[in-house]
Amino acid sequence: MKRVAVLGATGYSGIELLRLLSLHKHVTVVAASADKNAGLPLDNVIPSLKGFYKLTCQKIDQLYDMDFDVVFLALPHEQSASVCGKFLKNNTTVIDISAAFRLKDTVLFKKWYGIETTPELSKSSVYGLPEIKRKEIKNARLIANPGCYPTGAIIPLAPFLKKGIIKNKGIIVDAKSGVTGAGRSPSQELHFSEVSDGFRAYKPASHRHIPEIEQELSEISAGTSITFVPHLVPINRGIFTTIYAVADEDKKISPDGLEEVLLEAYKDEPFVRIVRSPGLPNVNAVRGSNYIDIAVRFEERNSTIVLFSALDNLVKGASGQAIQNMNLSLGFDETTGLDLPAVFP
Repeated sequence: MKRVAVLGATGYSGIELLRLLSLHKHVTVVAASADKNAGLPLDNVIPSLKGFYKLTCQKIDQLYDMDFDVVFLALPHEQSASVCGKFLKNNTTVIDISAAFRLKDTVLFKKWYGIETTPELSKSSVYGLPEIKRKEIKNARLIANPGCYPTGAIIPLAPFLKKGIIKNKGIIVDAKSGVTGAGRSPSQELHFSEVSDGFRAYKPASHRHIPEIEQELSEISAGTSITFVPHLVPINRGIFTTIYAVADEDKKISPDGLEEVLLEAYKDEPFVRIVRSPGLPNVNAVRGSNYIDIAVRFEERNSTIVLFSALDNLVKGASGQAIQNMNLSLGFDETTGLDLPAVFP
C-alpha cells in the first residue's frame, strides 16, 4: 500500500479527497493536516467520515520529517507555494490542488494572484489534465492540478482548436458554478441568505483562471485568447459551461461531423462522456462523480460553434482529478477509486 498525506484536510477539496481515497484499494491515508483542528480526531471534525479513518489532525510542520509516497496539497495558493518544496524529497509525488504552480510565467502568476511562487517549481511542474497531458503526468514529481473552470473549458475546446475548426480569437467562456467553488472559509457574500434565490456574475473578464486557460489552449493553438465570465448559482456542487467560438469558414463540417470530432478525440477517455444530440449535459448527471459530460451545437446563421460541459467542481474539477493524476503517477489503473456513478437526484 502506498502512503498518502492530505494537507488541508478539512476544506472542501480535502474532505472530498478523503472520501474518495477511502475507496482506493492501493493507498492508505496515514496523515491529515488541519492546523486549526490539530489534536482533534479527524472524524470528529468531519462527521461524514466517521468510521472510515482513525487519524488525528496534525499541523503541517509535524509532517515534514515523515515519508510519503504521495502528498496532496489542498491548501490556499500562498501556503502551497511555501510548503511544497519541503515534501519534494526521495520519491514523493506532490499533487497541488491550488493554483500555485499552474502558470509557467511566475510574473504573470504574481500579476493575477498577488503573491510570489517558486520559479523552479513552476517550471518543473506538469499541468495535471490527463486528457491532454497523460504522458507527462506519468513521469511528474510535481503535478499542478487544474482549476475547475479551466477543466470545463479546455476539454471541450481542445479538439476543435487542434483541428483548426474554430478560430482561436473571440472565444467566449460563460460558466456557472455552485458555491463550493469558493471554498469553505466563511464570507458574507456566500451566506445562505445572500446566495439563495440569486444568480449573478462575478469578476467578469478579470477572473484569475483566464491566464491558465489561455496558457494551456495556446499550447494547442498559439495565441489563443478568451473572454471568461463566471457566475454563482445557488447549488452546492457543479459547473455548467457554455462556450461560443467562431467557426473557421475554410473548414466545412456538418453538425454530425462536429459530434464526431468529440467522439474521436475522447473515444478512449474513461471520464469524458459525449452527450449526443438532442441531449445536453446537466450538472445533476455528474454530481459526486469524476465524469465531465460535453456536447456541441452549430449556430449556422452566425457560423458559431457552441460547446457545453458539465462537471462536479469538487471531483473532476479538483479532488477526483487529483486522484486520477495520482493513479497515473503511481502506475495504477487510471480509474481506481473513481469508477463510480453520479449521485442522483
